[in-house]
Amino acid sequence: MHRNFAKLPGAAWLGVNFWSRVGGPLMWRSYDPRVVREELDVLREHGLNTTRSFYYWPDFMPEPDRIDETLAGHYGDFLEAHAERGMATIPTFIVGHMSGENWDPAWRDGRDLYADVWMVDRQAWFAEEMTRRYTGHPAVAGWLITNEMPIYGGKAPTEQVTAWARLMVQAVRAGGAKEPVSIGDGAWGVEVTGEDNGFSVRDLAAVTDFVGPHVYRMENDLVRQHYNTAFICELAGTYGRPVVLEEFGCSSDFVSDDNAAHYYRQVLHNSLLGGATGWLGWNNTDFDLVDQPPYSHHPFELHFGLTTVDGTPKPALEEMRRFGETLARIDLAACERAETDTALVVPSILDTGFSFTHAADRTDVFGALRQAYVTARAADLPVGLTRETGGIAPDARLYLVPSAKQLTGPGWYRLEELAAGGAVVYVSYCAGSHGWQRGPWYSHMNAMFGVEHRLTYGLADPIEDDVVELTFTADLGPLTEGTTLAFRAAGTEHSRSYLPVRPTTAEVVAVDGHGRPAVLRRRHGDGWVVLCTYPLEHMAAVTPRVNPDPAYRLYDALAGLAGVRRPVTVPDPRVSADVLVRADGTRFAVLVSQADAELKITPEITPSGPVHEEVVIEPYGVVVLELRP
Repeated sequence: MHRNFAKLPGAAWLGVNFWSRVGGPLMWRSYDPRVVREELDVLREHGLNTTRSFYYWPDFMPEPDRIDETLAGHYGDFLEAHAERGMATIPTFIVGHMSGENWDPAWRDGRDLYADVWMVDRQAWFAEEMTRRYTGHPAVAGWLITNEMPIYGGKAPTEQVTAWARLMVQAVRAGGAKEPVSIGDGAWGVEVTGEDNGFSVRDLAAVTDFVGPHVYRMENDLVRQHYNTAFICELAGTYGRPVVLEEFGCSSDFVSDDNAAHYYRQVLHNSLLGGATGWLGWNNTDFDLVDQPPYSHHPFELHFGLTTVDGTPKPALEEMRRFGETLARIDLAACERAETDTALVVPSILDTGFSFTHAADRTDVFGALRQAYVTARAADLPVGLTRETGGIAPDARLYLVPSAKQLTGPGWYRLEELAAGGAVVYVSYCAGSHGWQRGPWYSHMNAMFGVEHRLTYGLADPIEDDVVELTFTADLGPLTEGTTLAFRAAGTEHSRSYLPVRPTTAEVVAVDGHGRPAVLRRRHGDGWVVLCTYPLEHMAAVTPRVNPDPAYRLYDALAGLAGVRRPVTVPDPRVSADVLVRADGTRFAVLVSQADAELKITPEITPSGPVHEEVVIEPYGVVVLELRP
């Protein structure tokens, strides 16, 4: 199964979002060419090649038909400073939101940014005029229409937003631009987050050249935090466009310098393995602008920099430098992600506005999928995401459908067909986290899984134990008879429930602590259908500090049942392994540790067998091994 790894032409973007420490968003008023060059020098010395820059809209367009020529001149010098250093930048047009505040041009007067024809025309005019001035300059790498427009312009119907976006992209092209263009919205649409803001990732991908996630999510589990950005990139990449991680980072007010370095290291390498091919941290420098909005009321925004106010590099900037060296070593432009045998099925409820459904159904799906992604990585199962909406991919050996309340009727039959063709289809039950039509929305549950369900109408079957123990009564790969896995129970009064069943044509392979069927499998054609009656992934998704969750052992066993090919495996679940393949046939194993201490491990390489040398990985470290035949 192919995993998206599309790339923009030329060198991969590795850099930062840029505001000079002289002024922040108001830097163009007090532009200091010397300071800007000093700031760029520090970035270049650490291997960075790209910045994302911003036309602060109230300043650059003080009247609806006028561009401030002084500021435009400053921006021209800014481009020259990049070119002098062999760097490039990505200009951003409509910068009405920045760091916790929205900023309007004085002449907007409350007009709707998407639906008011004159207002859309003025935005398009500005984008076209600024493009015409600078397109073709060696320092222009690409273009972004906005900075986080869903925050500035607000939510709107998808049709309005997509039409507005298409007109804005056309304006950039009308200005003569040949460089890549995207929206700058953050990729926060329903296809990624499960929450509909009108900025459809699918629709916008159709009119742009790349997708640009902005990721600042906070978590209650360190491993989920380290993999969250990669999972977002996986979801964003399901539409085939290059994925540029446009914004990520952390304020020194929220994290120590050493932990910020760990975070950068994890995000960079895991998102690379998750399909990202460009990276822009937030941001280049700290600020000493405590009296200036937005910093006066959001003071933590003063300290997101990769350098301090005096230009001293922080440890996270060193992580960017090291990552850049890795990209050069592997020759990213010539690499692809290794094909995978494991598919994580994205139910269409996440990205489709079905009538009379509950919003929590979508957000529950996001949580279960992300936890399954984390669990799969602990089992060294590189997964490809396949959306039910576009048709479940036919070329995997193992299909994971974690904590699923609902797929479409055709989706369930499609999975059964794939099992008949030789695949293993794993489904774990979840009743949903709310009381609206609580229970399994399965088209033919009893027949598909070889069971007779024993649900009582209107009632949940609560999980009363604080720890759910699943004991295997038959061998399932390395999970031999008598093996017990223990899971922390969690969820709402609705979702903390199990599915009572009696086997008919299915074989019980594990029971819970009360002797009830917990894992069952049914032979179907040349493959298997496997049912777990507990919402393992949902329970883990809502539990703090749970990873590595023991479900990784079940996933490992499912991989064995399905005959999944894993080019690299590591016995310790705190270390994940994945492989990049270069065009000349060279393979690179990327090992990422989630341990807070140094580890010594011996990876097993397929088909050559164990590497007979220990690999030492530093705390939260990354090791890249070149695999020679």
